Amino acid sequence: MSRSAHPAGPRHADVLPDGHYAAPPADLNSLDEKVWSRTVGRNDDGVVTVAGLEVTRLAEEFGTPAYFLDEADFRARCRAWADAFGQDADVFYAGKAFLSRAVVRWLQEEGLNLDVCSGGELTTALDAGMPAERIAFHGNNKTVEEIERAVRAGVGRIVLDSFQEIVRVAHIAQSLGKRQPVLIRVTVGVEAHTHEFIATAHEDQKFGIALAGGQAAEAVRRALKLDGLELLGIHSHIGSQIFDMAGFEVSARRVVQLLAEIRDEHGVELPEIDLGGGLGIAYTSDDDPREPQEIAKALGEIVTRECESASLRSPRISVEPGRAIVGPTAFTLYEVGTIKPLEGLRTYVSVDGGMSDNIRTALYDAEYTVALVSRTSTAEPMLVRVVGKHCESGDIVVKDAFLPADLAPGDLIAVPATGAYCRSMASNYNHALRPPVVAVRDGQARVIVRRETEEDLLRLDVG
Repeated sequence: MSRSAHPAGPRHADVLPDGHYAAPPADLNSLDEKVWSRTVGRNDDGVVTVAGLEVTRLAEEFGTPAYFLDEADFRARCRAWADAFGQDADVFYAGKAFLSRAVVRWLQEEGLNLDVCSGGELTTALDAGMPAERIAFHGNNKTVEEIERAVRAGVGRIVLDSFQEIVRVAHIAQSLGKRQPVLIRVTVGVEAHTHEFIATAHEDQKFGIALAGGQAAEAVRRALKLDGLELLGIHSHIGSQIFDMAGFEVSARRVVQLLAEIRDEHGVELPEIDLGGGLGIAYTSDDDPREPQEIAKALGEIVTRECESASLRSPRISVEPGRAIVGPTAFTLYEVGTIKPLEGLRTYVSVDGGMSDNIRTALYDAEYTVALVSRTSTAEPMLVRVVGKHCESGDIVVKDAFLPADLAPGDLIAVPATGAYCRSMASNYNHALRPPVVAVRDGQARVIVRRETEEDLLRLDVG
């Protein structure tokens, strides 16, 4: 295979075209433990391995692009969250991050509960054997059919998101002769330090019922009056990819204040609060995520302190990590196709995937890192932008990164930390075929979500 260099674009510490400062890593062959799953490494031949399997052989067997999910790492993270919060709290894995029947079985075996937010996710959870009482059902516009299915199944919690939904769920539960356990989702007015589209607790957005103006208090009044509902507590979720615990502290304080107001008005101490998820992970070496033990300790102390101040019994806490569990456990493997140097700017490296398998860069301006994984190289670093094969100028996978200057078509590169939302948000744009998800563990690999085929596309096209 040709290893010709592509001498274009900045090679060393330089100013990027957008004005930001960039410096290549000291060793392009090293793999930052922060962003790769725990069983990833390089063998003596310089090939990256995961769970003891060479990526070159994985590419031969499963093709590219493909997501490779480290099952041992996933399970270890589940256990870490369960252990951190202990028996007096509940951990609900946020299925929207990535869900499959295999994942549901892993969650059940590792003792976690499951949060779903659509009929499809609920169906997957029940089909894979998750007990309904360990499922929470979210969503800002659940259909009558979805609510009815959830109530019939006996889901442990439905999170009420609007005044209309309070009545809707109560009516359906009562018509089925059931009393449905519910939480009320409130927006607490916290501006989380994250992207605008994934900040969810400020007042100007679609989720929840605002604390401001007494709306949340009125929602509680209505829920307590309805025979079809058993109000368990209050739910709050301030956003996603958050590293600062300050927002959680403000949210917890305001939720506890609401619990105190409920006690004072109704003589009822609600037994639960759900503080949501949204804890960040490392996409690049600059990110500094918190460990589950640290998060559990901080949240527990916040709630205990606020409850003592309000003379309330401490409620049972629930949290909803999704990205924090599955995000770091997977990477996406691509084959390099076209390499296009732009003199004085950067080199564009086109791969056989793109925004159809990772929309987050285009949608959220997300940052990722990338590595050459089919071999090592001693060539100088070159500044690159990894792009896909779609007919969009915004089809960017990694905005700015360094790869060896001898990169060539046919090389394999991988983008780590793609376990969350990449497959969940994958599309068929340009009639692309969505990649498979391959679970790897102890030297074995198996497909848990198969690659789409052209027959799959045509099967849906009934015109």
